[in-house]
Amino acid sequence: MAARIPSFQWVGRAVHRDLLYKRTTLPSRPRLLRFLATAKSPKPRPYEHEKPLISSRSKSSQNDRSLPTAPRLQQKREYKGVYAPYWRLSIGVVLIGSIVYSMFTSPLQLTEAPSIADRDTISKRESGVTEKSPMRLRMEAFIKEKQKEIVAALQQLDPAHQFRTDTWTRPAGGGGISCVQQDGEVFEKAGVNTSIVYGTLPRSAIEKMRVNHKAIDPDVDSLEFFAAGLSLVLHPQNPNAPTVHLNYRYFETMDKDGKCNAWWFGGGTDLTPSYLYDEDAIHFHRCIKDACDKHDRGYYPRFKQWCDNYFYIPHRQESRGIGGIFFDDLDVEEKDQEQLFSFVKDCLVSFLPGYLPIIMKRKDMPYGEKEKQWQQLRRGRYVEFNLVHDRGTSFGLNTPSARVESILMSLPLTARWMYMHEAEKGSREERITSVLKQPLEWV
Repeated sequence: MAARIPSFQWVGRAVHRDLLYKRTTLPSRPRLLRFLATAKSPKPRPYEHEKPLISSRSKSSQNDRSLPTAPRLQQKREYKGVYAPYWRLSIGVVLIGSIVYSMFTSPLQLTEAPSIADRDTISKRESGVTEKSPMRLRMEAFIKEKQKEIVAALQQLDPAHQFRTDTWTRPAGGGGISCVQQDGEVFEKAGVNTSIVYGTLPRSAIEKMRVNHKAIDPDVDSLEFFAAGLSLVLHPQNPNAPTVHLNYRYFETMDKDGKCNAWWFGGGTDLTPSYLYDEDAIHFHRCIKDACDKHDRGYYPRFKQWCDNYFYIPHRQESRGIGGIFFDDLDVEEKDQEQLFSFVKDCLVSFLPGYLPIIMKRKDMPYGEKEKQWQQLRRGRYVEFNLVHDRGTSFGLNTPSARVESILMSLPLTARWMYMHEAEKGSREERITSVLKQPLEWV
């Protein structure tokens, strides 16, 4: 029996039968017209399966246009017909027409507007960061540039131990870069971090900030905000080398369109030695004072006193270290935005000249177990201040989607607490303790 060939509606049933019986001639015009007439019926016309005849007819009989009749099957099998092509075409036109009509008449479904973080990302990608860019983008670009410079300089002190660099993002926008070195030859732990944060301030936070920033709208329930900062903490291996801390930051609040309505700068740097070398303290403070004096001669004494007050441990009744400068909430009431940005940049640029000569001088000095234990005790005080009193640590840990590892990067790798420990009279340990209880003026 010949294999059954699939039916193609556009050929027609007559052509199909000719193909089934291996006929090569087309059906006659009357028969084709009769077929088309039946195709206009709204109901499909099923036809029965037929069994082809295999015969040895003559060549002349093969040219006969009449179709042979095949015996019907003993049992009639049900066959599902196919709708006529004209009806299929008409239904398709109706469906397509309704779809096109709904596209033009239905209201547009607008997607969610891009966030401020998304718009800033697009702006940086398309136009870069220039002097005309918003301050938040300029501050972000500056701290990332200085982070690379500082890490490269510290890496030269200990090429064998590479900084680990982690780049991370925040779901609400922003992210940061954490560069950390642990158990090195020079630093027990060193961290240089940049952090970019986009978020929304609740009503309670807005009310607290309005105490120092009257430009913030008091009638809103929430505000968009942006924060960018560079934080650095270096804990040396050698007890003769001092720990150093640095942080410079920028904060602004915005409306939904990203327009800034309040802004301020903050930051500072301070030195925390375990053993006091006066020349180190003088050099460190002089570098800071020179940077301050370029902008306002009243800055250094004012911000030095602010630093002594801020880094004070009330329950120990002593300072964390020998100070430096600290300032916060510097806004339009202080100076204009460009002047304060220039001040912050000069302070940050002064860090490497102020600290590198000290660490290079002290990192290879001899020390013993006694000096190492004293260093661990002083680091215990450092931990107490950071976890109990530091506002930056508290703000970071309470920020949604905070990266805890980057926030606690400031803590030393090791610390020590001893019950009722007191420094010996006349010892080097007693001298640094007395200075911490009564800060000195170094320059």
